[in-house]
Amino acid sequence: MAENPPPAAYTYADAGVSIDAGNALVKAIAPLVRSTRRPGADAEIGGFGGFFDPKAAGYRDPLLVAANDGVGTKLKLAIDSGRHDSVGIDLVAMCANDLIVQGAEPLFFLDYFATGKLETGVAEQVVAGIAEGCRQAGCALIGGETAEMPGMYAPGDYDLAGFCVGAVERGEQLTGERVAPGMVLLGLASSGVHSNGYSLVRRLAADKGWKLECPALFDTDRLLIEALLEPTRIYVKSLLPELRAGRIAALAHITGGGLLENIPRVLPRRAHAVVDADAWEQPRLMAFLQAQGNIAPGEMARTFNCGVGMVLAVEEGDAGAVTKALEAAGETVLTVGRIEEGARGCTVRGSAGTWSAREDWTASHRG
Repeated sequence: MAENPPPAAYTYADAGVSIDAGNALVKAIAPLVRSTRRPGADAEIGGFGGFFDPKAAGYRDPLLVAANDGVGTKLKLAIDSGRHDSVGIDLVAMCANDLIVQGAEPLFFLDYFATGKLETGVAEQVVAGIAEGCRQAGCALIGGETAEMPGMYAPGDYDLAGFCVGAVERGEQLTGERVAPGMVLLGLASSGVHSNGYSLVRRLAADKGWKLECPALFDTDRLLIEALLEPTRIYVKSLLPELRAGRIAALAHITGGGLLENIPRVLPRRAHAVVDADAWEQPRLMAFLQAQGNIAPGEMARTFNCGVGMVLAVEEGDAGAVTKALEAAGETVLTVGRIEEGARGCTVRGSAGTWSAREDWTASHRG
């Protein structure tokens, strides 16, 4: 009687998970992580957690502020085009810009990279972008997680999440309480679409048959895909000096919901923002999107940033000095409106019409 063959010996690799690939990635990205060192963090990885010393960073009595976010379906454009080097900047930007609007300096960052099968070269490009974003924001990359999960993602797909913690000295945080009628609204120019509205962008690309690898109709010096993947601008280093000088009453990061829904998030009950849509020229990329989709102006104002990535509320007497300082720091500064007395909300008005969002804005925002 023939003997039964021994049972097959299963391994994790047989199930689609390569521990060796994960170890190789950690070794490859270690120098990138070290490049983000800052006071308070040595930016070394490999432990079960990362330390940060607020005292070494110069804080006496800090309040900690935390934010987490992702990149959204902009990732799909990056994946489909094989351009993975800048979405990490977007990941950091979405978190770091959310911290600065609280008056907080981003201190450290952690990332989560999930995929079905780990491709070390792709992951390394993504982490290189994250490290670059951390350098731009002045925060240390102190840890992260790489999850290889066969069957969870289509071949070649991956997802990203970012987590950032910042600090502000007690009493110096921005709460919007200082905002009052008569203040001026300044806008800092965006670098492009940033990281919101890409489900609509991708729908237009598919329906209109855009040739993404050809020069853009609105800028023949750039490929269309390059314009669409331009990373989100990080405003931290230019804004911190003005925050510490006390010349900014409130900041609004213009993300999902656009100008209409983000500005009210930082206003007190009896302050209403009035934005003059004719006060700045629509960027050519935004005009292209609007024309391609026949998008109504009101829909533009609540879907895209319309060329403004951050809005500041400042005293009228400080507007000139703040503008000069931010321009010297490399920002393009626009005067976009004013604060008036009224129910908390925002009205965008211009030659194309008037659109408003009022106190029920909280329904679509978790914070």
